[in-house]
Amino acid sequence: MRMRALLAAGSLALGAAACMQPAMAAERVVAAPMAKRVADEGKGLKTAIFAGGCFWGVEAVFSHTKGVTSAVSGYHGGTERSAKYDIVSSGVTDHAEAVKVTYDPSVIRYDQLLRIYFSVVADPTLLNRQGPDTGAHYRSAIVPTSQEQLAVAKAYIAQLKSAGLWDKPIVTKIERAQAFYPAEAYHQDFAQKNPRHAYIVRWDAPKVAALKRFYPGVYSAGFQRN
Repeated sequence: MRMRALLAAGSLALGAAACMQPAMAAERVVAAPMAKRVADEGKGLKTAIFAGGCFWGVEAVFSHTKGVTSAVSGYHGGTERSAKYDIVSSGVTDHAEAVKVTYDPSVIRYDQLLRIYFSVVADPTLLNRQGPDTGAHYRSAIVPTSQEQLAVAKAYIAQLKSAGLWDKPIVTKIERAQAFYPAEAYHQDFAQKNPRHAYIVRWDAPKVAALKRFYPGVYSAGFQRN
């Protein structure tokens, strides 16, 4: 199953064909615990990469998070030549749909971003799928961009495995950072530009609502556009 119907080159068809997936049970959200290993990344903006199914929803959640200055949808894990939506969505590349998040650690720490990710962005027990979307390009993955992020991510996943929040094992992987390729322009800020799109209403708006409900202190009503 493909996440979305193929989009016309250079434009977006928001009509009947796009993102009309069968009705499914709502994705589960959880209130993940605070990390015991607190990130210490120093001053200045930092970046991190998160993959968790359709990048529209991942981007939407982090674009509503205080301290995030940019959330760019794109592709991670494969080659530059294959970093195109129609190729990635065919499932023949090593890419995952991913979001590169730039943030200010004096406002939102990396461990707090991880908490948000595991709480409302992705179900870490699903292998190569999220919501209605299946395939390795929809895998859940954490991509640290520094040794500090790597240490924090390892510690937090170990903490979550001991917490017993999910009935099934956590399968989210920590992947080595490689080149990140921004997705096509029509994918950027998609949820903000298309709030009534069927896919956004069904799958991604609930994630943003859960962010507001679980973590009101870091929720921003405004959308941080790229």
